[in-house]
Amino acid sequence: MSHQLNERQREAVNTVSSPMLVLAGAGSGKTSVITTKIAHLITQCGYKASQIAAVTFTNKAAREMKERVTRLLAGQGGRGLTVSTFHNLGLNIIRREHKSLGFKSNFTIFDDQDTLTLLRDLCNKNAEADKSELVVFQQKISSWKNDLKSPQEVINAISNQDDLAAAKVYEAYDRSMRAYNAVDFDDLIRYPVELFRAHPDVLERWQNKIRYLLVDEYQDTNTCQYELVKLICGRFGLFTVVGDDDQSIYSWRGAQPENLALLKEDFPNLKIVKLEQNYRSYGRILKVANEVIAHNPHVFDKKLWSDKNYGDPIRVLATDDDLNESERIANELLAHKLRNTTQYSDYAILYRGNHQSRFIEKALLEKQIPYKVSGSTSFFARTEIKDVMAYLRLLVNQDDDNAFLRIVNVPRREIGPNTLEKLGLYAQRRHISLYESCFELGLEQELPAKGYAAIQRFANLISRAEDNAKRGDTIAVINELFAYIGYHGFLYDNSSSPKAAEFRWANVQQLLEWVERELENFEDEEFPLARAINKLILREMLDRNEEDSDNNEVQLMTLHASKGLEFNHVFLVGMEEELLPHRSSIEEDNIEEERRLAYVGITRAQKTLTLSYARQRKRYGETVDTEPSRFLFEMPQDELIWEEQQLPMSEEERQEKGRRNMEQLRAMLT
Repeated sequence: MSHQLNERQREAVNTVSSPMLVLAGAGSGKTSVITTKIAHLITQCGYKASQIAAVTFTNKAAREMKERVTRLLAGQGGRGLTVSTFHNLGLNIIRREHKSLGFKSNFTIFDDQDTLTLLRDLCNKNAEADKSELVVFQQKISSWKNDLKSPQEVINAISNQDDLAAAKVYEAYDRSMRAYNAVDFDDLIRYPVELFRAHPDVLERWQNKIRYLLVDEYQDTNTCQYELVKLICGRFGLFTVVGDDDQSIYSWRGAQPENLALLKEDFPNLKIVKLEQNYRSYGRILKVANEVIAHNPHVFDKKLWSDKNYGDPIRVLATDDDLNESERIANELLAHKLRNTTQYSDYAILYRGNHQSRFIEKALLEKQIPYKVSGSTSFFARTEIKDVMAYLRLLVNQDDDNAFLRIVNVPRREIGPNTLEKLGLYAQRRHISLYESCFELGLEQELPAKGYAAIQRFANLISRAEDNAKRGDTIAVINELFAYIGYHGFLYDNSSSPKAAEFRWANVQQLLEWVERELENFEDEEFPLARAINKLILREMLDRNEEDSDNNEVQLMTLHASKGLEFNHVFLVGMEEELLPHRSSIEEDNIEEERRLAYVGITRAQKTLTLSYARQRKRYGETVDTEPSRFLFEMPQDELIWEEQQLPMSEEERQEKGRRNMEQLRAMLT
């Protein structure tokens, strides 16, 4: 099973009886180790597939991992294997143990927009209010949950007024979420941890179910995820975690690379294997990467090496400004493609912030270079998709006040803000959901006759659809619902053009096709629509911008988005102080993570790497002078060619270069 692995990889696969940490450098074949080890556990060590769980951070990584394991096993007992994201694992635990947690089975998952709406209501902010304060509350609540701190613990420990205000909001938010029978993204990990701590019998049941655990990208775990791993693995620690402290670039999301070092304290018999052979990059690129990252302190030392070619010198382009930088990159890319008869998809342009792509896109368009920007608007973030999902969410969970409020007047039903305010006050007094309030006898006394009639029509519409969806052809009922409310016409009335309306309607059709497909997967369930919708909500959160493109296009993306990817030829732009490293990181003295970000960018390159910086750049509407990034000076200078240090070409050299380019062009055309 492991004959194609190197010695260190084989050691990682064959170590089963003790807890294992695999320190896997960039491009060192960590996925091969994980997938081969899963197959080894099943075919050689007596584990059933159903006793093994492998977790990672994205749906895409989980899908690829499961496909590779299935190929390795070739039908030899892979049924029942769990390969999922942390959040999917947490969702499954909550779904199975919802009674112990005090939830009803049809709980809803709130996304970021839902939580912002709830926070706005709790803070009595109007819809037009600046949401920056709400986002701060949202981030603090998320951070407290990831650190496993309850609202009361936070309130008891706080001294300054700003944090106390946020903690009070956290308390109200937590109470409201419980009342709505809803969980947010952070709760998907937090509640299983709280459950396992409070109910040893439930924990034992899950420890018996998951006999061996494998975790990918372990450096990206937060406190909550680390605690979940520890609880599931128990004192015997039958696990393999794979990670690289040099590629930890998500501290802003709560990731703690020190969790790698904590393993040594929590599991004294931890076995550590380092994967240092890189199968991706040429030797010169690895030398530069090693020397840059060596400036960070390390608990575990490792050094990447490769038996590939040493490769071309790394070029540093000094440009006048951001516009000139983008033009140079486009020209360099075209010239390189011409000389080497490569594909556009062989190239990636990486940058620190999304705002840097604007000039690059303009330059590529002018040169007619096809490209794709990763990180564009998520399919699920589109207004029409949010509307349709809100209808579906309300069909499966009548406690979902956020969904109710989003669609109660979409399309318009003459239900004004005064009517909704009175409905909301009535629901609060009665401690019930907005939807449930619609059927209370006392509501008629609270609302004007016209508003009451409109509310009744809406509530009865949802009630009939829910009842019919449970009884008959669910997808037909859903299609009939959207035809009845005239959503297609509503899009035409509220779009900038008929073409835009058709594009939005096509998105709705795409979503309903996904719902239909998911319904088939859960047809044996009592109410398959509830399972299907919860799965789609989770997909929305995890799958943003993960689709692969098979087109022949240059890839544009941030350094954060590039992690895990590789390209033959990489342009790393904006290598300047206050950009990479970022200004906020310099001010917060957090250069180490910025250096890891640069390291990630460098190690995406397989064959060539070109770095660039601008002497001047526009910031906040002003042109400012810049300095080259300190990371450029941390690289081995004998491996770099600084363009500004080169002597200008003579006329003869220019003519010779032009002649070679023409010959290559003729060769391509023939």
